[in-house]
Amino acid sequence: MRFSLFLGILLVVYPGPSLNASDPESEQDLLLTDFSENSPDLGWYVVNDNVMGGRSVGDFSREQGELFFSGHTNTNGGGFSSIRTRPMQVDLSNHAGIRLRLKGDGRRYTWRLTTAARWRGEPVSYWADFETRNGEWHTVNIPLSSFVPRYRGYRLDGPALDSAQITGMGLMIYDKQDGPFEMRLSSVHAYSAEKPVATK
Repeated sequence: MRFSLFLGILLVVYPGPSLNASDPESEQDLLLTDFSENSPDLGWYVVNDNVMGGRSVGDFSREQGELFFSGHTNTNGGGFSSIRTRPMQVDLSNHAGIRLRLKGDGRRYTWRLTTAARWRGEPVSYWADFETRNGEWHTVNIPLSSFVPRYRGYRLDGPALDSAQITGMGLMIYDKQDGPFEMRLSSVHAYSAEKPVATK
């Protein structure tokens, strides 16, 4: 399955993403956005699989301090929907991972990061999958170590993620399932704590 994607995002030292019952934030956490009126405009925009002839649909809105991402995936020609930020420059080298506060639908999603990295002259994106709980607010920690480089969906052997040179972030659904999806995202932090939060 070939498709063009180039954007993504963020970071620590856990074996993989974790779901947490609470939402602790240390003094070292860096708020990237909370979608409030005072939060910086990251210039989110939509990229669906119609860029490669697919049939999935997806869009987003900002509602009372939340980003609402929803649509319908169709695996007959792509099977993905995504939202991405405009280009940015963020140094996350002193952070361990990305922390999302969200309410999902039980489907698997992907957080994406981009840097200036290239593979054969083409932009590379970095993906990390995470699970959601259906209809329940929870916190997801995504270690930087779990992000893998990809080009047009294909996994690469490198280059490794340079967390000091983040140029974009994104949220994507590409779980190879057909059907509706929806997620509410209330905040995105970069976290520094190397000790995982207790889970249920």
